[in-house]
Amino acid sequence: IVERVCVCERDSVFLPQVTEVHWHDVAGWTGQGGSLLGTKRTLPNSCMEDIVANISKYNIQSLLVIGGFEAYEGVLQLVEARGRYDELCIVMCVIPATISNNVPGTDFSLGADTAVNAAMESCDKIKQSASGTKRRVFIVETMGGYCGYLATTTGIAVGADAVYIFEEPFNIHELETNVEHLTEKMKNDIQRGLVLRNEKCHKHYTTDFIHNLYSAEGKGIFDCRVNVLGHLQQGGVPTPFDRNFGTKLGVKSVLWLTEKMNSTYRQGRVFANSPDTACVIGMKKKVMSFSPVTELKAHTDFEHRKPQEQWWLNLRPMLKMLAKYQTSFDEYVTGEIEHVTRRTLSMETGF
Repeated sequence: IVERVCVCERDSVFLPQVTEVHWHDVAGWTGQGGSLLGTKRTLPNSCMEDIVANISKYNIQSLLVIGGFEAYEGVLQLVEARGRYDELCIVMCVIPATISNNVPGTDFSLGADTAVNAAMESCDKIKQSASGTKRRVFIVETMGGYCGYLATTTGIAVGADAVYIFEEPFNIHELETNVEHLTEKMKNDIQRGLVLRNEKCHKHYTTDFIHNLYSAEGKGIFDCRVNVLGHLQQGGVPTPFDRNFGTKLGVKSVLWLTEKMNSTYRQGRVFANSPDTACVIGMKKKVMSFSPVTELKAHTDFEHRKPQEQWWLNLRPMLKMLAKYQTSFDEYVTGEIEHVTRRTLSMETGF
């Protein structure tokens, strides 16, 4: 008999509030945003003894952890401590859920699509506010930590003139080039601009610095306004993609947990100590897969809390094209864009 329980509020498995979960308890959750179980960024290494004691106390045989980069790192720390504590030899699965989309082992994190839509709607409203005002440039700061996914995909969706992210270092000369480009743009029919900046894209070139630079260099040509979207990106109801994606992740992860528990059950308890019993579930090139956290460790930038390789960086050339910079598609694309080949995306075939 498998009993479904949830650990909610307080400090997760450190000081848990363990409650048995029934179908009626989670009715309607698909269409609700936010974290209804509660979250905390505390990592296991700070109180491993308490975690082990509570796993033993409540006879926990498997863990389904929903969260962002800390959820992935937390499970990794639990796996690395298996050699010291037999109680941690249980099946573990991480469902990546963060607007930053910075969890290794998946192309998309749950909630990222909703956040992109929220940021896009905010940017559309900001641009609309300038419909009666000529020659105005908006500097908009997005969330995402060191990961520029949110800023990049939002920038493509709203046709931003420039998007600054941590993954692509930039200097003062590039900032000046963008100002010059906007200066030329003001001579045309569309006399407004939009510049996005990821919150941690640069230590020194802050949002206020970029705003002051654009204001000074564009003086007499355009005026500049700054907007920090902040927690607007974390609100709202889930998009259809996230609702369906969350359902699929939940079903597949529970089936995987059940299978692993059955295969590792011996002498009256689950004993799972192989790498493939602690995984991140995710979508990789349209396929749902389970990646062991120990294997993902080598592909993770822990300092900046993001994967070392990110597929969406291949979409960055579109920003220059949409902003009408003097560039060509072939200049950037030498192979394949993720999921899209040059044969299907070309000028000859009309895109």
